[in-house]
Amino acid sequence: MELHRGRLIDHIQLVVRDLAASRKFYEAVLKVLDVPIGGSADTYFWADELFVSTADSRAASGQLTGRHHLAFQAKDRATVDAFYKAGLAFGGRDNGAPGERPYHPGYYAAFLLDPDGNNIEAVYHGEAKRSAASVKIEF
Repeated sequence: MELHRGRLIDHIQLVVRDLAASRKFYEAVLKVLDVPIGGSADTYFWADELFVSTADSRAASGQLTGRHHLAFQAKDRATVDAFYKAGLAFGGRDNGAPGERPYHPGYYAAFLLDPDGNNIEAVYHGEAKRSAASVKIEF
């Protein structure tokens, strides 16, 4: 088994009211970002290090999570645009159409509210060169 790690966050869990609605939304937007969905249980699914579950899942302890803001990296502006379009088509609500933002020059992003009201963003920071695609962990 091997994992590829890159930045600060190891994993995040969202506990949602309607797993089917959330899965439909996340499958659509993450497909655009080339991130596959895994898990076929009635109480959860996952994508990379994002875990989405019902309150009935063992890890949730019966509680829904509060509102979160998650930002996914996009490879270019066209991917941000496609993310926004897919999200709207599969249950997301507009929270900021694709466009430049004032955070830094070249910050191009779109924002959607998922079925539970989480603020989900796709962002392209502009041209950049990575020193490595990810950190590889084998165990």
